[in-house]
Amino acid sequence: MSQFNENAKWRYATKKYDATRKVSAADLATLREAINLSASSYGLQPYKVIFVENPELRAKLQPASWGQSQVVDASHLVVFANELNLGNDQIDAYFENLTQTRGIALENVQGYVDFMKGAINNIPMEIRNVWTAKQTYIALSNLMNAAAELKIDTTPMEGFDPQQYNEILGLNDKNLNAAVVCAIGYRHAEDDTQHYAKVRKAENDLFVTL
Repeated sequence: MSQFNENAKWRYATKKYDATRKVSAADLATLREAINLSASSYGLQPYKVIFVENPELRAKLQPASWGQSQVVDASHLVVFANELNLGNDQIDAYFENLTQTRGIALENVQGYVDFMKGAINNIPMEIRNVWTAKQTYIALSNLMNAAAELKIDTTPMEGFDPQQYNEILGLNDKNLNAAVVCAIGYRHAEDDTQHYAKVRKAENDLFVTL
């Protein structure tokens, strides 16, 4: 069996963290790189990733997270915030990065620039915002898989109030929206959930071949 699958079996949605243990700077750098290497539509990465370390901020976020202890006890709280109203400015910034990174002239990719702008600007803004929010889940998956390889625990969380998060973290002024949250750190010895068998569908109930 692959190491990837072994890591997937090891990880679980941690319910109780050891608040005395912190993720090292070196491991944090690895996790940040894994997030940055995530796939995204057109390669746009239409989101910001916020590592919340400040204890006072996290204490304010806990009531907005259904009171879940992971928010304050985990080593770090990672907030994936999607960009709202994505349009030409973000696309132009992407192509500026692309041309500098690959050492090519903008005129060589102008056709793709025009195609991308036409495709994205044709999408109604409400649907576009849903699309950018979905992109954050791909980055979240990379974070969780990289963390499992490092034997760092994670808890992906949708149980929070995005509007309160946006207000507390000042995201409204930055045209961002809290889409999904992930606590990272180390499981507490008293977290009985770590001993539970994983419950998954049987293969014939999950996979379809056409």
